[in-house]
Amino acid sequence: MTMEFLITSLIIVASPGTGAIYTIAAGLSGGVRSSLIAAFGCTLGIVPHMLAAISGLAALLHTSALAFEVIKYFGVAYLLYMAWTIFRDRGLLSVGEGDAGRTTGQVIKSAIIINLLNPKLSIFFFAFLPQFVHADAAAPAAQMLQLSVGFMTITFAVFAAYGVLAAFLRRHVIASVAVQNWMRRGFAAGFAGLAVQLAFSER
Repeated sequence: MTMEFLITSLIIVASPGTGAIYTIAAGLSGGVRSSLIAAFGCTLGIVPHMLAAISGLAALLHTSALAFEVIKYFGVAYLLYMAWTIFRDRGLLSVGEGDAGRTTGQVIKSAIIINLLNPKLSIFFFAFLPQFVHADAAAPAAQMLQLSVGFMTITFAVFAAYGVLAAFLRRHVIASVAVQNWMRRGFAAGFAGLAVQLAFSER
């Protein structure tokens, strides 16, 4: 695992996306524990993409326009659903002094779905990771698995940092109903914007 791979992965993971936004929102609504659970769920959502890339199934998304479009629009629909849920204040950003009312299973499930329905993640694993696999490697699949685990570790660390920071800012959100409303609308707009971006993305 080269330094170049680690730095490139860190830049990619640190770039704001659906997983980061979800983890930050979880930290604001449920505190440190909720943010760590969300970060863990987002990391788990990478596993199917990793397995697909290692087994070669990601090539299907890369070559089949229909397969890519189907998964893409499922992702768009889910992001819009998340935006609507947050805007209606029925879920993720129901900020209060206590727990946000979402179970561990619900937080992990939503986090996994967010990353699972992101076809770009499979394309990333298919196009990015192989560049760091040595051409003369005796076991390329094992090396790709090692790189994938490294990427997942970076993902969890970065998302957890985002979430924990948001959790420490939570008290300022709780103290103001106006801030809560602006945050809820902001996150709803963020998810909606990501849905539009995904809808117009190409393979």
